[in-house]
Amino acid sequence: MTEDNAHYPPVDPYTTGLLGRCPRCGNGNLFQGMLKVAPRCNACGLDYSFVDAGDGPVVFVMLIVGFVLMGLALWLEFTFSPPVWLHIVLWGPISVGMVIIVQRMVKGLLISLQYKNNAGQGTIDRG
Repeated sequence: MTEDNAHYPPVDPYTTGLLGRCPRCGNGNLFQGMLKVAPRCNACGLDYSFVDAGDGPVVFVMLIVGFVLMGLALWLEFTFSPPVWLHIVLWGPISVGMVIIVQRMVKGLLISLQYKNNAGQGTIDRG
């Protein structure tokens, strides 16, 4: 049992990551703004300098959002045959909104899993 677990009960990395919460305490904010990771947790003080999500969230977002939007666009095209301008007006804003929302959720999830599994570095300063 690590010293970190003695002070903070384990939290579910999936819930905390998807909600953008601290991976240690589950209460503080992980993000400062929309996608920028905060320097530290505002509840327990965990230093987020270990965070290195890299390009992983972007790859997952492209796959998830691309699959959903292409399926919906194809369904709309084959069901109603709207003009091309309607596709552009409809799917442009929807894709931007989905990318921003899903990007934050996936980035938070990957950071929480990185913390839980101590991935990417020798040791995380959990104190």
